[in-house]
Amino acid sequence: MNRVKRAEVIIHAPSADLFDYLARPANHGLIDGSDTVRQVLVGPERLYPGAKFRMQMHLLIPYTITNTVVTFQEGREIAWRHSGRHIWRYQLNDVGGGDTRVTESFEWDRAPLRVVYELLGVPNRNLIAINETLARLKRHFEASAS
Repeated sequence: MNRVKRAEVIIHAPSADLFDYLARPANHGLIDGSDTVRQVLVGPERLYPGAKFRMQMHLLIPYTITNTVVTFQEGREIAWRHSGRHIWRYQLNDVGGGDTRVTESFEWDRAPLRVVYELLGVPNRNLIAINETLARLKRHFEASAS
């Protein structure tokens, strides 16, 4: 079974600039559409292959989560996972004219609790959050360009 939820948006910004923004954990809370990401507690200023970073989160109660970068292709793709083994991924594709297609996905196929996620409706809630994250990212870059 293909356990992936994804959405995409076209943003008028260079893929290198978008990637650099996404590779900086301090920016994650600024665009997070789930409103659960608060701040970086530990980690590098900019991610790299295998980097670990711990984030302060809040969903009903505060908690922390440590993520590990599992995919890193400069300017094109970045993904991380935590102990729950689901993956958050961003893919960037230059579509010309100064525009970039940004695809964000939530992948839970390898998560030990994948069936629990589904019973609780997590994938569908995450898809709503993905769409909001992409909208916030677009507003951030396109408002900056104005």
